[in-house]
Amino acid sequence: MNEFAQALDTAVSLICHLDAELREIVFLSLGVSLTAALLAFVVGAPLGTALAIYRIRGKSMLIVVANALLGLPPVVVGLAVYLLLSRSGPLGSLGILFTPTAMIVAQAILGVPIVVALVHRIMVDVWASYGDALLVDGASRLRASWPLMCIGREGLLTAFLAAFGRAIAEVGAIIVVGGNIRGYTRTMTTAIALETSKGDLSFALALGIILVILSMTVSAVSFLLGRVLTGR
Repeated sequence: MNEFAQALDTAVSLICHLDAELREIVFLSLGVSLTAALLAFVVGAPLGTALAIYRIRGKSMLIVVANALLGLPPVVVGLAVYLLLSRSGPLGSLGILFTPTAMIVAQAILGVPIVVALVHRIMVDVWASYGDALLVDGASRLRASWPLMCIGREGLLTAFLAAFGRAIAEVGAIIVVGGNIRGYTRTMTTAIALETSKGDLSFALALGIILVILSMTVSAVSFLLGRVLTGR
């Protein structure tokens, strides 16, 4: 109990004094995860919307695949990205393995199925309510997709934040493709795992506290923006 209290006291001190290494890890984590979530949203939102409003051959199978990929093991994604980006891989010439860019790619791949599945479910309901009105005067489904997404903006926000939540909490894939290099690719989750294994509980606890605060902040922002967007 005394050991925990001491570790907690040191952790709080590190946070309050804005420890330089702590700051570096947090900012890197936020930068990588926000970028990955944005990429996942840019790719996944149009796909989810298209699955909701277009008559596509094999549509049911695509929806099943999108939902199945929600449980995609992060380490498998990390391995796939590693093989693609390694020197002998098809994209090895890019030279981005063990860099933040590779971590962004891995996290974005994990986030796309989440965005697709959530946006699809939301847009199916929105399309059922507003689809006929948006198709008046011979408007195409493609033309109707943008106002449809504007109507369902609360759900789109939820999808983006869900992708960000998956990214910020990810550890398996980014260790494989990022290498957990101190001062370069070490994020909050990988640092927590490393520092805990080394026995530096205070630093790991400080990062854990910040991670929990960030998760709660994301939930609060999602709730507040949802109320603003819906006017409730």
